Amino acid sequence: MACPKDYGTDEERRAYINSHMSQLHPVMKKLRELMETHPRGFLISSPNTAMILSNVLQLAGVKKCIEVGVFTGYSSLAWALSIPQDGKVVACDISTEFTDIGKPFWKEAGVDNKIDLRIAPAVDTLQSLIDAGESGTFDFIYVDGDKLNADVIYELSLKLLRTNGIIAFDNSFMHGYLLKPEEEDERQDVPVIRKLNVKIQQDPRVTAVMLDVGDGVYMCRKN
Repeated sequence: MACPKDYGTDEERRAYINSHMSQLHPVMKKLRELMETHPRGFLISSPNTAMILSNVLQLAGVKKCIEVGVFTGYSSLAWALSIPQDGKVVACDISTEFTDIGKPFWKEAGVDNKIDLRIAPAVDTLQSLIDAGESGTFDFIYVDGDKLNADVIYELSLKLLRTNGIIAFDNSFMHGYLLKPEEEDERQDVPVIRKLNVKIQQDPRVTAVMLDVGDGVYMCRKN
């Protein structure tokens, strides 16, 4: 049933939501401000995405995390701040070009000891964790990169997650492409995510909900 009231535009709602969010950690805020002038700063996770998932991590008592797609380490920093001192974040990226920007901020926040940066294709890193006997031991996996291999990453992540562990896919709207007819897909990775979104919705191995935050976050709990 449609709501009979007009609650304003998406921009107005998002501005209102963001203005009523708790303050970011000072170091996260500092990194975010730096990225506002970066040519690729638009790739950083939205502040409300980081805040919502940080709350989830703390509520669920998460200790072991994986992040696929680190960029400048903003969300890695959020997860590291949200887990205990003996927790860890395995941060997967294919280049140090942008991760080198974030590493000093990890140190400044006092969480660099929790972040294990792996520079290699994410599929290889996830498989190496499985080969090392870590299947079923991770609490939370955040996927914000390597869209073309998203389905493989999903399957490997399910192996690595414990029961009731969470996998969260960022960019589930794919910058609005997935809200348009399929024939308008203009990027090679868009059909991959479109297909994965359908697969997740029908997958009995997870209980999933898509959140209307940032560019869409598909949050799945492993049954």
